[in-house]
Amino acid sequence: MKEAGEIRYRGRTIIAEDIEFIRGLIAEHPSASRRMLSEELCRAWDWRQQNGELRAMVARGLMLLLQRSGLIELPAVRQVSRNPLVERRKPAPSPFLTWAPLEGALAEIRPLEFRQVRRSGEEGLFGSFLEAYHYLGYTQPVGEHLKYLIYARGTPVACMAWSSAPRHIGCRDRFIGWSSEVRRRNIHLLAYNTRYLILPWAKVPYLASHILSEVARRISRDWEALYRHPVHFLETFVDPERFRGTCYRAANWIRLGITTGRGKNDHTYKANRSLKEVLGYPLSRDFREKLCAP
Repeated sequence: MKEAGEIRYRGRTIIAEDIEFIRGLIAEHPSASRRMLSEELCRAWDWRQQNGELRAMVARGLMLLLQRSGLIELPAVRQVSRNPLVERRKPAPSPFLTWAPLEGALAEIRPLEFRQVRRSGEEGLFGSFLEAYHYLGYTQPVGEHLKYLIYARGTPVACMAWSSAPRHIGCRDRFIGWSSEVRRRNIHLLAYNTRYLILPWAKVPYLASHILSEVARRISRDWEALYRHPVHFLETFVDPERFRGTCYRAANWIRLGITTGRGKNDHTYKANRSLKEVLGYPLSRDFREKLCAP
């Protein structure tokens, strides 16, 4: 069996003793599947997500990496798991899903109703609206995420999607003031606004900025209800070639800077996509203390 030096994987340094431990784990459970071995490894290392669930998929990824490097030998694959994210069909645009125009002053349609529709019967409607009316269409979020449908007088007026934040954004990280180590540990405490759509029949002045303010008051509570941890900072990207981000600025979001245009997996250090403005919104005055806490 091949020997190895240190291996960095998902923020953990894997040393020779760790690899010997995994070899021993495989030897002790000769009839175990790869899934069972990954779960045993998570329990042994107390490798868990923020909500307490085992990081079994991460552990399987590590074990596959070690096998491909010739450092361990896993049992044969017993079952090919289906990937629902790959197989998932895009929602139909449903162009016939339209409502009568909703017009008037904001005060006349308040209070708005905010429905978190992930894992609900309205999730399909949410996706159809984005596919039909958002210029980027609908993309299934990966990782932790929330989906809001906002109603006024029983009429849907907006869709808003939130997901886990990108791992590294230079201007954001400098604004928060955290180190690389603290960022890796606390990145789950940020939420990223991936889609925001005011539906075309909603013609109410100041509606967009009002929704942003209302979501900021509730999103941490909703996130904690689903994932067992709060969020302390919100962020989004704005394409300056298309938009000015007026509703975000009206809701007191802060311009943090601009992206490098390289993407998260770039190794060329050259821009390969359009530059985006980065906007952020702290959910409390002591957000830096919370995000930089050990």
